[in-house]
Amino acid sequence: MNIWERMQVIDRRWVYLMVALAVIIPFIIPMKFPISITPETQSLYDAVEALPDSSNVMLVFDYYPSTMAETEPMAVAAARHFFSKDCRVITLSNIPLGGPSMAENVTRLIAEEYGKVYGVDYVNLGYKYGYVSVLKGMGQSIESIFPTDNSGTPLSELPIMDSVVNYDDIAFIFEVADNATADYWIAIVNAGYGVPMGVGATAVMAPKFYAFVGAKQIVGLLGGMKGAAEYEILIDQKDAAFKGMDIQSLVHLLIIGLVVMGNVSFFFGRRKRSREKS
Repeated sequence: MNIWERMQVIDRRWVYLMVALAVIIPFIIPMKFPISITPETQSLYDAVEALPDSSNVMLVFDYYPSTMAETEPMAVAAARHFFSKDCRVITLSNIPLGGPSMAENVTRLIAEEYGKVYGVDYVNLGYKYGYVSVLKGMGQSIESIFPTDNSGTPLSELPIMDSVVNYDDIAFIFEVADNATADYWIAIVNAGYGVPMGVGATAVMAPKFYAFVGAKQIVGLLGGMKGAAEYEILIDQKDAAFKGMDIQSLVHLLIIGLVVMGNVSFFFGRRKRSREKS
């Protein structure tokens, strides 16, 4: 049996082993594959960078735990960018399953890095059912929709909310989503109240949001893990998404290599069989 025939009957366990190694190796030896910055990511970064220091901003956690690998790095990078500019960060979620707890985990972790104080520099409003009514209601009064934070503390007792009544007091909103709630934020909050917005979406969702970027309804877009990695590069905080892109790129290269090898072995094997018959 020659090499081409051996390649066609390779034990699948060798393939599994190669994939496993492609996942493990970047954790040990950084691959540092080049990552280009897309215009949509750059414009999002520029919009946040242009915010006056100490602005009031919203960071919305509208993603489920199943997509955390793609979406959470976006939220982490955005929180770091906001806190580095001393912005006052208001978080909330339209997702009941995990949204408020993920917002709590991310903001408290990043707040510790920057020495921020809960209730003064950031607050987690939690979740409220009926996102259409919630988004419209906050246009009149945020406190009427969220009278307390996620822990039950009245907003009137939190200094961060002293200067925040409704969207008029919000300088920027960053929506991280893996579902259609991002459409409602754009349609209701941006179109209705003119609040500048950016969106972070999963890779399969990202293409439809390019139209919103073109229409200037969102200032920028992060698409999937690559978008998160780009943002990490721009804020000079390479973290989970940047490492994840090493893994993803190496696995993709391995798959391409296996497909090429499989096709080459098939055609060479077919030529050998044709010669033997003739």
